[in-house]
Amino acid sequence: MKKVIFLCAIAVLAFSACQQDPVRYTQDSPEIDTVKQLVSNYNSKSYDTSMYADTSQTFYNTINNPMSPSEAMEFHKQTDQNYASRGFGGDNMEYEMVITDDGETWVNCWLGWKGTLAANNKDIYIPIHLTYQFVDGKIVREYGYWDGSQVMMELQKIEAEAKMAEEEMEPME
Repeated sequence: MKKVIFLCAIAVLAFSACQQDPVRYTQDSPEIDTVKQLVSNYNSKSYDTSMYADTSQTFYNTINNPMSPSEAMEFHKQTDQNYASRGFGGDNMEYEMVITDDGETWVNCWLGWKGTLAANNKDIYIPIHLTYQFVDGKIVREYGYWDGSQVMMELQKIEAEAKMAEEEMEPME
């Protein structure tokens, strides 16, 4: 009888050891491919919202005031006016997908962004972290974090220089 119990215990252990838990971390998934396509679309200025759920919310450098997918694309179009060129690239682009303890699917990416300002041809490099929550293959939430102070300071400098040049051109009364 002890042998039967022992053999049953071994069989249960062997069976349970062979069962695979779902993959909770990967660097290769359809969701990562979607984010890579989104990055490629950004680089080519293709403002496609089909990867987003209709109710998706995008937060850039904030936790308040989310944007809809179309508002996020309009944000990119507006900021594009400041650049002669811009895009993600380099050798240090990293992507990962995780499934949280609550069963949420998130894709994180760490990217290098480079832009050349149209007004003065100054190159700016900014490391960026983006994270996307997926439900049924669609993005339902997007968060983006970066330090935009370098761009803001350059744009303020360009504006101040333009104002000074304008004042110099005005005739004195």
